[in-house]
Amino acid sequence: MGLGNIMRGLILATVTAVALVAGGALAMQVSRSASSYDQNTLHPERIIIGLDLSKSNPLVDDPAFAARVSQRIAAIVSRLGMASEVHIRTFGSYDPSSNNFAYDTRISVRARPEQVAVEVQKLIANTPRLVASGRWRSQQKTNILAFLDNSARAVGCGGVPTTVILASDGIEDSEYARLTHGDALPLPDRRLYRGCFKLAIYGIGQGTGSPVMTSRLRFQWDSWAHAAGFAQFEGLNDW
Repeated sequence: MGLGNIMRGLILATVTAVALVAGGALAMQVSRSASSYDQNTLHPERIIIGLDLSKSNPLVDDPAFAARVSQRIAAIVSRLGMASEVHIRTFGSYDPSSNNFAYDTRISVRARPEQVAVEVQKLIANTPRLVASGRWRSQQKTNILAFLDNSARAVGCGGVPTTVILASDGIEDSEYARLTHGDALPLPDRRLYRGCFKLAIYGIGQGTGSPVMTSRLRFQWDSWAHAAGFAQFEGLNDW
């Protein structure tokens, strides 16, 4: 058993032990559609979820916000068809040792979408607890572009419609750009993101206290996403 699998097992065991009651509520909600799901034809998708562990992101220390983000993302996972993929990674500093968590699963009869959704919700909702316990580390930098680059190379967007979801404030703070200092995002390598369908950022501008900054962040990422070839972009500060 590799280190990644061991870490995944330890973290998921901890998350299950401290899971919010909301997980059970979600299971009841999505189970209502289980019978209709059995009649659906095969429509696999790929979901890549990035959890931003930078100190500026409220996800790392605000349980209420983490719970809301987890519910939104879990609802998306609960609607996935058979053979769909779900991948979760953390990001922040450009340092693999700080972000070695990996969760990868495929929807099947043994891992039904409602079951995977509950597991995903528990994990994301407990991000503040995992950071506080030291299992995950909050980080000084925000390398969103590097995360997207690595994800495109390691997982990719080919074969099935792929959505990249970032639980992030959207504040790139790296060698590429420092968005709070007035920098603009650099042009992407469009070849990397061939086949990518949608980029979503949930929590964009959270923590800035500024609607002007939030609008600027949304504009930057919307422009970048379409330049990269994503068909859709969704940047939500609140919902």
